[in-house]
Amino acid sequence: MSGGRSKAVVLWGLTVFSLVLLSFPTLIIIGASFTSGDIIRFPPEGFSLRWYERLWQLDSFKDALLRTVYVSVVCTLVSIPAGTLAALGILRYRIRFRRSLQVYLLLPFTIPLVVSGLGMLIFFGELRILGSLWPVGVALCVINLPFMIWAVSASANALDSELENAAANCGAPPVVVFFTVTLPAVMPGVITGALLMFILAFNEFLVSLFLVDSRIVTLPVQIYNSIRSVITPDLAAVSVVYILIAVLAVWLLDRLVGLEIFLRSK
Repeated sequence: MSGGRSKAVVLWGLTVFSLVLLSFPTLIIIGASFTSGDIIRFPPEGFSLRWYERLWQLDSFKDALLRTVYVSVVCTLVSIPAGTLAALGILRYRIRFRRSLQVYLLLPFTIPLVVSGLGMLIFFGELRILGSLWPVGVALCVINLPFMIWAVSASANALDSELENAAANCGAPPVVVFFTVTLPAVMPGVITGALLMFILAFNEFLVSLFLVDSRIVTLPVQIYNSIRSVITPDLAAVSVVYILIAVLAVWLLDRLVGLEIFLRSK
């Protein structure tokens, strides 16, 4: 076997192994969600949709799902202007202490989520706004904002400043230049960052655990409370819901931006 062919076999073997390793937990949880038995096991005991039907009949699940969607939407709506303007401000303008500001905006990457959750619990408690859902969305925006800044920065780096200068030379005021030249150019990054922020907020558990109570439990916290008592196949069905939402996000990213552009921006 030649050296080039041996290298190809090794690379393909490693690729297949990685794909199987990454897909195996997902395939197991999908299979377990269709079991007709009363416990999670793989291979499943027969085939049934009873756990999906039961899941949809649970008001606690539906309410928690709607709350999680609400929190994710708040997080996304706050992050779009905040992350977009922060990324453009750092990259396109000469700001004093820019390097320090970049480090500060990346702090959520370095601070443990337990510390962030506890700090926000104290802060929101002092403001007397605990017990509402929108502060949870704002908190999740704060801890995940670097992802939005990264996504917009990747698109802004590819923006030719001469286009903005040309528009300005034609008499367009700065606001018009921003909305007609700058914003359309960085829109792939804005869309990518918005989808990332929505998914990250939808999945966030630890910070949400600090900020919610029994009246406003989100879906990740609801799952945590359920597995503390007994693990039933309806939890596998909930996991499949998360998988479908992730697949939908990737599909939207491909349709709106294109996966090739997204991967190149990294």
